[in-house]
Amino acid sequence: MNSRPLVGISACLLGQNVRYDGGHKLDHYLRDLLGNQVEFVPVCPEVACGLSVPREAMRLEEVDGEIRLMTQKTKIDKTAQMKKWMRPKLRELSGLPLCGFIFKAKSPSSGLMRIKIYGKNGVSRYGSGLFTQGFTDRFPLLPVEDEGRLHDPGLRENFIVRVFAVHRWQSFNSKQKSLKNLMEFHAAHKYLLMAHCPKTLKQLGTLLAQGIQHPLPKLYAAYFASLIQALQKLATVKKNTNVLMHLMGYFKNNLSSAEKAELKELIERYHSAQVPLIVPLTLLNHYVRKYKPEYLQNQIYLNPHPLELMLRNHV
Repeated sequence: MNSRPLVGISACLLGQNVRYDGGHKLDHYLRDLLGNQVEFVPVCPEVACGLSVPREAMRLEEVDGEIRLMTQKTKIDKTAQMKKWMRPKLRELSGLPLCGFIFKAKSPSSGLMRIKIYGKNGVSRYGSGLFTQGFTDRFPLLPVEDEGRLHDPGLRENFIVRVFAVHRWQSFNSKQKSLKNLMEFHAAHKYLLMAHCPKTLKQLGTLLAQGIQHPLPKLYAAYFASLIQALQKLATVKKNTNVLMHLMGYFKNNLSSAEKAELKELIERYHSAQVPLIVPLTLLNHYVRKYKPEYLQNQIYLNPHPLELMLRNHV
């Protein structure tokens, strides 16, 4: 089991000169900050399938109802070449404990969304890059994003929360399966789920309450699918505030009136966008270390990803 999550990434985002123009699209946050917390698996589909650097730019075109990868000027169809490389590559990637993939926005091979697909009269619709479509079809539950969307702080945290959730699941799933262990895993993720999708939290509670009725492999698979789909929903200020108030309740017999008032004020200031989430959480983590409430000591919500990423430091 890798000590750090294994994340696929478009190679140009790490500064590799693999783009059609011979350049790169280095993303300093991904390489220099996130790269210290995950292990990257760089992939450039176009170079890996045998295309040169530099090379003629390409685009997606719809021909007789099929999406083709075409060179823009000479109109050479590179679809078969790309797909021939993709089949063994996707098999290779399925043998790795990948926790997610970061794609290059706007790329006809590696773009995640809103990639232009041309028809006879110009852009006819939008879709995904050829390799990206093959990847997401093969790994429908793995977290994926493009680097452009990761500039949004909320989307960035949501993606990284899911990456680390998959990494924890991989470690957990490698151990002996039991209903008791799965219930403990669920208990540790209670407030993380509440922050993302309270409805799924209740549904998973019901699933586990009836868990003895299901074979363990199917139960584990159903749980993981619901977990990842729930975490795709953004943790909003309203849902985070609800979680913070629940956590505060664990200290009602420990804190003085002044301490309760201070914590409540910080939660309210977070709710009104005056301070970032890290502010009330820092105080709550302090109280967890001080008073050691057993249920909260293992709550993933309090530290779902490395603090060095500073994902909860924005208002």
